[in-house]
Amino acid sequence: MITDRRSFLQSGLALAALSHMPTDLTAQDPTRLTDMLWYHRPATRWLGALPVGNGRLGGMVFGGIETERIALSESTAWSGAPTTGCVNPGALSHLHEIRELFFSGKYDEAQALCSKYLPGSMKNFGTNLPLPELQFAFQNLDGPAEYRRSLNLDDAIARVRFRSGGVIFTREVFATHADGVLAMRFTASHRGAIGFSMSFGTGVIPNTFHSEGQETLVLNGNCFEHQHSSGHDGVAIQIRAQVRAQGGRIFAEGQRISVTGADAATILLAIGTSYHGGVPEQMCRRALQEASSKTFEQLRQAHISDYQPLYRRMSIDLGQSSSSARLQPTDARRKAVENGVDDPELTALFFQYGRYLTIAGSRADSILPLALQGIWNDGLASSMGWTDDFHLDINTEQNYWPTEVCNLSECQTPLFGLIEQLASAGRSTAKEMYGSPGWVAHTVTNPWGYTAPGDVGWGIVVTAGLWTAVQMWQHYEFTRDTIFLRTRAYPVLREAAEFFLHYMVVEPRHGWLVTGPSDSPENWYIAPSGHHIAESMGNTIDRVFVYALFSMIAEACTTLSIDEDLRSRVEAARAKLPPFQIGRHGQLQEWLEDFEDAEPNHRHTSHLTALFPEDQISPRTTPALARAAEVTIQRRMDAPHWEQSEWGRANLVVYYARLLKGDEAHRYLVSLIAKAADDNLLTYSSAGVAGADSNIFAIDGNTAGSAGIAEMLLQSQGGEIELLPALPAAWANGSIRGICARGGYVVDMEWRNGRLDWATITARQTGSSPVRYRDRMTHIRLNAGQQIRLRPDSFNESAAAATGPVIHRKTP
Repeated sequence: MITDRRSFLQSGLALAALSHMPTDLTAQDPTRLTDMLWYHRPATRWLGALPVGNGRLGGMVFGGIETERIALSESTAWSGAPTTGCVNPGALSHLHEIRELFFSGKYDEAQALCSKYLPGSMKNFGTNLPLPELQFAFQNLDGPAEYRRSLNLDDAIARVRFRSGGVIFTREVFATHADGVLAMRFTASHRGAIGFSMSFGTGVIPNTFHSEGQETLVLNGNCFEHQHSSGHDGVAIQIRAQVRAQGGRIFAEGQRISVTGADAATILLAIGTSYHGGVPEQMCRRALQEASSKTFEQLRQAHISDYQPLYRRMSIDLGQSSSSARLQPTDARRKAVENGVDDPELTALFFQYGRYLTIAGSRADSILPLALQGIWNDGLASSMGWTDDFHLDINTEQNYWPTEVCNLSECQTPLFGLIEQLASAGRSTAKEMYGSPGWVAHTVTNPWGYTAPGDVGWGIVVTAGLWTAVQMWQHYEFTRDTIFLRTRAYPVLREAAEFFLHYMVVEPRHGWLVTGPSDSPENWYIAPSGHHIAESMGNTIDRVFVYALFSMIAEACTTLSIDEDLRSRVEAARAKLPPFQIGRHGQLQEWLEDFEDAEPNHRHTSHLTALFPEDQISPRTTPALARAAEVTIQRRMDAPHWEQSEWGRANLVVYYARLLKGDEAHRYLVSLIAKAADDNLLTYSSAGVAGADSNIFAIDGNTAGSAGIAEMLLQSQGGEIELLPALPAAWANGSIRGICARGGYVVDMEWRNGRLDWATITARQTGSSPVRYRDRMTHIRLNAGQQIRLRPDSFNESAAAATGPVIHRKTP
């Protein structure tokens, strides 16, 4: 299989190869299996349609023959509004009493007060909402044959081709970031064969639509709904769709535009909202005016030129699939994997798909970051209790796990804007709820700056905002951008440190400095009374992220030569944090006390954030704790009816990668693709989990799955770069190019028969680093722009094990 395609794709033949189908319309090009999703039939379900996006505007292309549907969405299409008075007025006055009850072992009484005085008011929280579909009804199609529907990840274009009555019909659809519109082109092999009518579907938001002139449809609406907001708050929205035709006739008839006898047709669609003072009509008119001044070919070329420099930074080869698998459409291949067939090229495709979705959903200038469903919206999450929002207790973080390691660093920029908004809005929550300086945010947030808690049991995660803010430090670690550290990351982290230094209290029995009351997302424990309790003092996830915060502050103060007093304070407080504890079953304790899980099969394993994304637990530095983490995982998996969420499976991939167990990581990666991804390879939360009646798309399985694959092939935490740390037997031969390591390094490598063949490390910043391969080490020092090539015999130093932190162990 050809995976390093740079020389080919730079040639003059490349664009022709990407833009045209073979003579046999159903043939599959075997050189592009890691870049192409394709199908023999149209999609009949949302989870079969193909996603396109430009970082703000999203479309799901169904590829129907007589009727085409484009399900539309837009990242700022939110209900709700900024709201004051979200903090429970009784929180601060009862905080000390709740803490004392927990410390006294009166868990039931403490839980009762938590339920009464801690939940915030989410009366106008809102949700992202799906938009009405753009629909096409085609004319004069007779007995379609040789159908093929595809999404080429290399040029981010969805295509449909089929033969009808001796005519070959072709459709192209892409969302261009370069020009800010959704662009479609309908062509045929015979002149005058294009005929269709275009209209909007009804949708769930209140709206009206009309034709404007003979070529344009206009939809005006408001993102109003009653379940998560007032029913009369939300952004105003406009969608404008404009048709241009070559030959034939275009005419408006009521609420649709019709085309007859055309040789080809181009449709341009723009969406504007009133979010942050936008004027929807002006936004749409401006976008369409600028885009319509270009030919479709110019739009396509601008789109490709804008997109490919990001996508082509990486290539991957995990081995060749069987010839029978290689010739099957994507849905059949995924089904075969579910039935036990090994298909490493499908895994490589899944990796690149996660990168594609990141680029399509989150660009450097995107207004908002990826929500629970990215920028796409199936209408399910937004119509139940979850909302399609920003979940800060794992999902939003997972959305951005692949950005740095998978060479898409600037795609994380929109998240930084949201974090800075949280830091600003969270100051009032910190003061009103906890009487503390700095800022705090809890489990969920929205574009309106919500930082108060949600309900008990899931909504009172006091380190959730901090967990998300750690992504800013990750960006610094990978880029070593000290300007970013000084101007954006450090101010956010400094105020978070001020909050936790003031907020935490001393636990009386051991003198530990602890957080609380807070949830360990989203689990419950069994109190001595036998009742199920959610909140506690000093849970492990809070310890993980407060320890991380204080360590980041200490390093940043040293690097930037500032705030010496703050550095001393956080280092002194860090020394008083609770140690990790091993419970009676040999598991890593989730809470300060060795409680039993109320739901042993629960999907959340929040305390294992110490293993990933943090590196406070490692099989090399803390082997006993690593084993305890593995026991925790196994106990979850062994419990009857383990909750099979897409992000939970992705967690298992990164956990076992960090535990250096590649075959186990591969096992759960395969299960993620086979059992939590649908025909279009989008991942979903299974029906029955968290109250869902049906499978609901969530992008975090795709993004975190890509990050997990990267973690199996390269790790760079703990001050060293490690090559092939968790290579599974299933990937005996392969290569990866463009993967990134902390410190500003880019790595290319190949392996054969399960062993490293060579690796090239290129430095973006001047620096030095130990490099590990298995139990041997070498040290590199490179100036910016320099590279070094390593082979197995380059590693000539024995790798000594480090000593980990003190732990407390319970007797089983």
